[in-house]
Amino acid sequence: MEPPGVFGTSSSFTLRLGQTGFSTASLLFLCFHVEFYGYTAFCYSIIAMGLVIPWSATLFVVDAYSLLVRCLPRQRMIIWIVFFGDICLSYLSLAAACSTASVTDLLQHAGGSVCPTKLCNGLQLCAAMSFLCWLLLSTSCLFNFWLLPSL
Repeated sequence: MEPPGVFGTSSSFTLRLGQTGFSTASLLFLCFHVEFYGYTAFCYSIIAMGLVIPWSATLFVVDAYSLLVRCLPRQRMIIWIVFFGDICLSYLSLAAACSTASVTDLLQHAGGSVCPTKLCNGLQLCAAMSFLCWLLLSTSCLFNFWLLPSL
C-alpha cells in the first residue's frame, strides 16, 4: 500500500491543485494593489509565489498523467528532486507569508492613512493564502520524505 500524498497519487494530485490555487490567489491578491512595489516583503512574496506556481502546476500535470496511465513514478532520484524542490519552496513560501503578514500588521498599526482598509484586507488575504500554500507544500514534502527510505 502506498503512503498517502506521495508523488503520483490522487492525494498528491489534490495537494498540488491546492498549492497552485493558493499561490495563484496570493499572487493575485498582492498584484491587484499598486502599492506593493514600495515594500521589499511584498516583492519577495511575489517572487516566492511566482516560483511556487510553475513548480506546483508542473507536478500537478505529472500527477494527473501518472493517474491516467496508472504508472507511479518511483525512481529514487525523481522523488529526491521532488522532495528537495518542495522543501526549498516550502521555506520560501513560509518566509514570504511571515514577511507579508508582519509588514501588513505594521502598516495596519501605523494608521488608516498608510494602509486603507481595502488595501490591508487584500494584504491579509495574500498572507493567509501564502500560509495555506506553505502548509500544503510542507505536507507534500513530508509525505515524499516518508517514501524515500522504502525506495
